[in-house]
Amino acid sequence: MPHLKTPRKPRPLWKEWDRKAQKCGVRHTVYSVNGDEYTGEWLDNKKHGKGTQVWKKTGAIYDGDWKCGNRSGFGTFSLPDPVTGEYVKVYSGGWKDDMKDGFGTYFYSETEHYEGEWKKDKRSGWGRMYYGDGGIAEGEWLNDKLNGQGMFRLANENRYEGSWKNGMKHGPGKFVYLDKGQLYEAVWVENIAKCGKMSDFGREGAPAPPVYPIPKVWATF
Repeated sequence: MPHLKTPRKPRPLWKEWDRKAQKCGVRHTVYSVNGDEYTGEWLDNKKHGKGTQVWKKTGAIYDGDWKCGNRSGFGTFSLPDPVTGEYVKVYSGGWKDDMKDGFGTYFYSETEHYEGEWKKDKRSGWGRMYYGDGGIAEGEWLNDKLNGQGMFRLANENRYEGSWKNGMKHGPGKFVYLDKGQLYEAVWVENIAKCGKMSDFGREGAPAPPVYPIPKVWATF
């Protein structure tokens, strides 16, 4: 008995077109409808691997790692200067699910920047913030504010060291007045010292010590 072959059904053209349209591997620049452009690696039609994205509306550019269509890994985000048009680095560091995550440096301006840990686009973990007036905040951060143990140093080197909560001095801490050679140890509640003790601390080498030293208090029983 002769073997009969079942005729192969013709494959719809749209399936072949769809296969050719699937982006996978290294591609040249791909333009979106809104004018955004991406150059780099793809996987299953998603940005995946190394690549560079340019947003037409803002002129922003991201160069770094991608995973399943999102910025994930290490990358640098920059914006064009409104005057010169030259690109200025805004953030360089870790990313996860299109948000700053891990260790990275964020430049708020030419004089202010933060370097440290991030979680879901917010300063969380250990980090150091440099302010334009010369102040420095260093310690534990949570949701963009100092929380836990930390230090804030003023431009004149005076500093607070101790506990923080929601960006405010909260709990036991000490304030060192290096210019006067004095030390204030206290318990703080929302930036207000509730009770404490002032004592001389390196008064001999201070640039502007008080006229009279703080007398010692002796307890008698």
